Amino acid sequence: MTAKAVPLLGQPRVQRVLYPVLIGVVLVALWQWMVVAMELPPYLVPSPYLMVQTLVTDWAPLGNALLVTLKITVLSFLLATVAGVLISFLFVQSKRIETALFPYAVLLQVTPIVAVAPLIIIWVKNPVAAMTVCAALVALFPIISNTTLGLRSIDPDLQSYFKLNRATRWQQLVRLRIPSALPYFFGGLRISSGLALIGAVVAEFVAGTGGSGAGLAYQILQAGFQLNIPRMFAALLLISLTGVALFVLMAWLTKLALGSWHASELSQD
Repeated sequence: MTAKAVPLLGQPRVQRVLYPVLIGVVLVALWQWMVVAMELPPYLVPSPYLMVQTLVTDWAPLGNALLVTLKITVLSFLLATVAGVLISFLFVQSKRIETALFPYAVLLQVTPIVAVAPLIIIWVKNPVAAMTVCAALVALFPIISNTTLGLRSIDPDLQSYFKLNRATRWQQLVRLRIPSALPYFFGGLRISSGLALIGAVVAEFVAGTGGSGAGLAYQILQAGFQLNIPRMFAALLLISLTGVALFVLMAWLTKLALGSWHASELSQD
């Protein structure tokens, strides 16, 4: 017997895209209707149509600002990933090292970046480097936490087997701990990518850089000073879409790396 074909709308992949899009369309339509029905002025709440129209009209400054913010986001995300993985490798070598240093990683996470960013901007003379460091600090902890948890979440029987065969620490790390930690690591990447974007925007707010090197945060500040609320909403839309794109990219990388063997990606529920 041949398997019964699943309708297009019944496929999980289609539903994962269709349902959020339908909710988004309903919310945008409701927003547009409320603005028109209540006759809200654009300087208070612009309509979605006016926001998109402003995005198209002012694409030149907003597009350049997006590239600047995206550059800082990518650099900080890469820096946080490399640093977080190396720190996790250090933690897993000794429980004493993790016990001694992990509280400082937590301290780094709970310290408001707004309070630390001015100091970093003073110490690091290059504005792009300073903002990259600030954003990397925001994105660092999920990588450390998830990767460390993954490196320690190994099958005890497999660990005993490796010890029985006198595997070195390096062999245990490469052949046992890293494959076991990959699902946790990619989960950390999904969180860290969004935090890197948030950190980049916050760092731009604190730095207050203008001119050709200005990011989306400066466009928001400038639009607020000029009461150009449609441009402010357009910049916020770009930030939101960038965050969604980063999450989708991380989900695709997770599927690419784990899709053929890990249960979390093989499940169709």
